Amino acid sequence: MLHSLSRMPAEMSSESRRKLLNAVTDLFLLDVDPSEAAKDHYGEIALRSLPHLATEERRHYADSVAEVETLPRQVAVSLANDGDSEVARLVLRLSPVLTDTDLAAIAVSQTQQHLAAIAERARLSEGVTDILVERGDTTVLRTVSGNEGAQFSDHGFDRLLQRGGDDAVVGEALARRSDLSPQRVERVLRIVEQIADQSERGAEAETLARQARQQRLEVKLLLADLRTRTRTLDDVVTMLAEEDRAFHLAQVIAASAEVTNEQALRVLMQRDVSGIAVLARTLELGKDTFHAVLQLRGRRLYFKAKDIEDDLRDYVQLDMATAERTMRFLRLKTKLG
Repeated sequence: MLHSLSRMPAEMSSESRRKLLNAVTDLFLLDVDPSEAAKDHYGEIALRSLPHLATEERRHYADSVAEVETLPRQVAVSLANDGDSEVARLVLRLSPVLTDTDLAAIAVSQTQQHLAAIAERARLSEGVTDILVERGDTTVLRTVSGNEGAQFSDHGFDRLLQRGGDDAVVGEALARRSDLSPQRVERVLRIVEQIADQSERGAEAETLARQARQQRLEVKLLLADLRTRTRTLDDVVTMLAEEDRAFHLAQVIAASAEVTNEQALRVLMQRDVSGIAVLARTLELGKDTFHAVLQLRGRRLYFKAKDIEDDLRDYVQLDMATAERTMRFLRLKTKLG
């Protein structure tokens, strides 16, 4: 059916194309695991239709497919490159289909509004953040500074401090981060203290710097409490999840599950819930604890309440034997790496 629909006549009106695209999109989304042929045919329909749609119609379509994991990549790329940043915004922020190469190409060529949307993604590679801090305006620099899912190369971090180091908001955002190396922390805190001396927001900046230090110490104490069983893992995970401290939560999960911090953060913040569900099941986290984790993911990744309920139901039904087999593979991969 999709194959025959892809051969649409050139004389179709914009309204007819819109109705056709909506109809085949509904049909396409019913298939949770479409074949490559179906994806190709659907992609052809979408790519032929989009140039003929009004801006508001493209926005509506983009918002409806932004999170779809089976969306043909070229459709996602087309939407992400749309000249209207409001069409591209949710796709750039949420699409699991876009690759680092796609994001880098868009960051090099598109507007500051496009870059700001990219800066809000749950995870950003060093290559993409390098471009964002090189090309981005104040809004982009502030956003990427506070995004704990954004990884910084040494060059990218240096450029961020060079271009945004005198901005109090950038300094405060960096001071809040929990993923910085001790060397980077000291550089940031020196900048924050300098800003504090020169700014009416000095007291706030000093408070943030102190809070950043306290939180890093707190995580060390929490891990010590877990080793001595002074606190339960459920209590610690729930507290960090409710406080929206994703990187600290990943550190605790990594130490408890014997995987790397990077692995724990990746599965915590990727859109597919299966990775973090496996980790949580092998750690025997309770239903309420995992619900707190899912709510953190929902805030960061913009999941709907029903998605969280469905993921929680699936977690309760997750077989421990399957979870343990998967974890053995992950631990072996970590050791081999």
